Amino acid sequence: MGLIDDIPHYLKLMRVEKPIGWLLLLWPTLIALWLAGEGQPDASIVWIFVAGVFVMRCAGCVINDYADRDIDPAVDRTRTRPLAAGDLRPQQALGLFIILSSIALLLLLQLPMPVWPWAVPAMGLTIIYPFMKRLIQAPQLVLGMAFSFGIPMAYVALEHPFDSPFWLLLLTNLVWVVMYDTAYAMSDREDDLKIGVNSTAILLGAYDRLAIGLAQLTILILLLAIMLQAGLTVVFLWSLLLVSCLFVYQQYLIRARDRADCFAAFINNGWVGAIIWFGLVLALPQN
Repeated sequence: MGLIDDIPHYLKLMRVEKPIGWLLLLWPTLIALWLAGEGQPDASIVWIFVAGVFVMRCAGCVINDYADRDIDPAVDRTRTRPLAAGDLRPQQALGLFIILSSIALLLLLQLPMPVWPWAVPAMGLTIIYPFMKRLIQAPQLVLGMAFSFGIPMAYVALEHPFDSPFWLLLLTNLVWVVMYDTAYAMSDREDDLKIGVNSTAILLGAYDRLAIGLAQLTILILLLAIMLQAGLTVVFLWSLLLVSCLFVYQQYLIRARDRADCFAAFINNGWVGAIIWFGLVLALPQN
């Protein structure tokens, strides 16, 4: 099979047809750019970050499937992935990961030099995360750190100090990632137990819904604190109200722990991030 014939498999390996992962990485990065840029971030830096988020998300999916190539065939939801189905070889996946990492490096070099060192731990977390489900009981914490590195990189790129809104946003995103990925893990719990890998859904057991609810409440409180510390206008309260409604809807979806509904609750967080960012853009004080 030639390279042209393999292109659909490469695209599937990168999850190009599933934008939710890219969006969940994009929204907190955009929020950080608008906070650090005080509502007027440099357009060229914004576009570099947008492209970087897409490339790194693709790279993360590739290395994840490489790490899971031996267990994905045993899971109904993942058995059709290109490596699990035998459509691509592991060496091809590694080659694609190197290409994507090289593109990410070229994008990084377009950013101010102080940002460059931050890319090292970001890449390190991207590589080690897929293996954490075999080593620790809450691998979602590592994912939370990986999905939060765009925040300090955005602040450094725009030469903004790490102020109170920065630390609040960092904590908010960490809690949010763990929350929505726990819902994701709830949809995979039976398969994960069968193949012997860990997740917060397994760790929390019967307390999974309660933990997600407490995380959702924590996120709303932290967002309110960001509003106060960043001097956002009361317009942001509409975002908080809409996000609260979405959180209630997510609780409704996971009420019976149905696999498809838990996955739908995870997907719903793409709207959560969008509403927070749009609300922030409208609520930032006009200079």
